[in-house]
Amino acid sequence: MNDIFEEYLREKEPQKKEKGYVWHTAIGLQAVDGLKTSEYLIKTAKRNIDGDITFEEANHLIHSYYKENSVQTGADRTEEADKVSVRIAQLLSEKSFVFSPAQYISIHAQLFNGIYKHAGKIREYNISKNEWVLNGDTVMYGGAFDLKATLDYDFSAEKEFSYKNLSMEEIIKHLAVFVSRLWQIHIFSEGNTRATAVFFIKYLRTLGFDVTNDIFAENAWYFRNALVRANYTNLKKGVHETTEFLERFLKNLLLGENNPLRNRDLHISGSIASPKCNERDEICTLDCTLDELAVLNLLKADGKRTQKKIAECIKKSERTVKTITSSLEKKGLIERINGKRFGYWKVHTD
Repeated sequence: MNDIFEEYLREKEPQKKEKGYVWHTAIGLQAVDGLKTSEYLIKTAKRNIDGDITFEEANHLIHSYYKENSVQTGADRTEEADKVSVRIAQLLSEKSFVFSPAQYISIHAQLFNGIYKHAGKIREYNISKNEWVLNGDTVMYGGAFDLKATLDYDFSAEKEFSYKNLSMEEIIKHLAVFVSRLWQIHIFSEGNTRATAVFFIKYLRTLGFDVTNDIFAENAWYFRNALVRANYTNLKKGVHETTEFLERFLKNLLLGENNPLRNRDLHISGSIASPKCNERDEICTLDCTLDELAVLNLLKADGKRTQKKIAECIKKSERTVKTITSSLEKKGLIERINGKRFGYWKVHTD
């Protein structure tokens, strides 16, 4: 994605550069739910950055596009990714913000209105989510009957907290705890991480930080996995909740440090020490199926292989290959570069 907006991120004109980062972040955040935006969204974003259209016009164009092409929308949720990206970009471009539960809930409503029936509504049932980083286990999320009270308490505690005389290390630690607890309450049924990220970015700005940059855009999946690890304990397996990974992310985001942000390092099985990690090829294959390993090896040899060619090689259907590549993307092992039609798969070997 960096290549898509590179010309704008290097812009000398402040307004274009700022819009470039806003769109870069908005589109990158879709990765927390494994979503991809369309080429039409990218073209629309560039028109907005160039000043040809406003955010309102960009939003209208995306809605019209899917209204006219409703038959082409499918289970990949591209329509959701496109519409939410426009809304995130617009929200991050606005300077208005109030630190309150109402603002947090309002952000969710603005992002998902017309997409989820529960947009801007606090969930009324308990949830669990299977997490790759936890080997399929789930974080213990807030109970449905206590959500509003818990949310109000956390906001009240943060409002009363003083950052005065704290070292930057202490500030980072506190911010990591705050955002991880806010996320863990999980007051929304869906779209919780994206709403939390947008709220957190806007809050950080009020604290004087410039946070619309490559770190959030290119490491959104790591951010979510770090939130998971900050809220998970399993004493039987010797796993304790830790904000260590979230702090690494925030140090890169807020201080410009260059800590490695690798999803495989967050897996509760460990990374380099795991026998499932192929050290010779430097590709971590934690929790990979045999089919996933086969696809990884094929893409490592030739990242331009089509789904049809891969399907022929592993003797599976193209639909199965699509599912496998989607899974590998979520695990941070592969990344699509330069779009669906003319791009290629990059296998992460660092």
